[in-house]
Amino acid sequence: VASVVDSKLVKEHVAAVTPSADYKWDNDFGNAWLKTGYAGSGQYKLREWRANEAVVLERNDNYNGEKAKLARVIYRNMKESSAQRLALEAGDIDVARNLEPNDLDAIAKNADLTTTSAPKGTVYYISLNQKNPNLAKPEVRQAFRYLVDYDALSTTILKGIGEIHQSFLPKGDLGAIDDNPFKLDVAEAKELLAKAGLADGFKVTMDVRTGQPTTGMAESIQQTLGQAGIQLEIIPGDGKQTLTKYRARNHDIYIGNWGQDYFDPNSNAQTFASNPDNSDAAKIKTLAWRNAWDIPDLTKQTEAALLEKDSAKRADMYKDLQKKILDTSPFVIIHQQLEVAGLRKNLKGFALGPSFDTNFVGPVSKE
Repeated sequence: VASVVDSKLVKEHVAAVTPSADYKWDNDFGNAWLKTGYAGSGQYKLREWRANEAVVLERNDNYNGEKAKLARVIYRNMKESSAQRLALEAGDIDVARNLEPNDLDAIAKNADLTTTSAPKGTVYYISLNQKNPNLAKPEVRQAFRYLVDYDALSTTILKGIGEIHQSFLPKGDLGAIDDNPFKLDVAEAKELLAKAGLADGFKVTMDVRTGQPTTGMAESIQQTLGQAGIQLEIIPGDGKQTLTKYRARNHDIYIGNWGQDYFDPNSNAQTFASNPDNSDAAKIKTLAWRNAWDIPDLTKQTEAALLEKDSAKRADMYKDLQKKILDTSPFVIIHQQLEVAGLRKNLKGFALGPSFDTNFVGPVSKE
């Protein structure tokens, strides 16, 4: 996954690097400069970037195509949904994104504002580290699927921003299935735990990135797990803390989301259903690897699906993979994201795309 850049310009800003066992090249290919510099070819170019504060784009008048309608676009880092809503209502910003249900409802009632939404190629899930002997038991993995109150989540914390979806391929992908066989069933979960020799439950931790909706989802799951005797300790942290621990396979349970890198089912299949090397020294570190799920057969099937040229056959292969993941994996997939935004009504041409990098602002104008 990459972007086309001006090779000549980037080469003028290459920094020397001493090769090592982990990095064999003698330069950084301009990466350090590109963190704040611009060498792209899109409708906008980078004017300024202030970490954790703002990104300022200005129109690229050398763009080979229809020029952007706005001279400048400013992205401000505003973490709180309520702060975004207040700024939108005051006219300080034109777009508020990733809003929580209460703020979205308030915006919808404001005559000066409007809302828009679109399904994203992003799924929210919890994952169970197979290095934990309790979580590695098949019956426990299955029990967790019956200890999520999907319906309650969809009508409260995820209202308007997510819809129940329990498969790793988001709707809209080739071969995506929309089977949602699981619902909250504490009695069924208790039976499964008893079969695993854990009738009295056990203690376990969950790493949670602070913020919504993950914190609210974690608290809901903590409550439903408790009904089956599983004592869940929530460990809050920022994105860096939780991801560093997750990527090192040092977690028990992780809750988060995964968005497609590109529009092909392999983007999700390769990470949820493939793990070529389950050793700690592995070079390819998929989500299956992060959870120590050793799956040589599924890995081969994922590779075969990628190489299949017949679209119908390929779709069927992905359907089969999803069903196997539903039944056996350490992933409990909960919902597919609906991205929402609040807009001022004088903004025209704004549309949300299916991935995090397809919300194009070139066609946007203001009256």
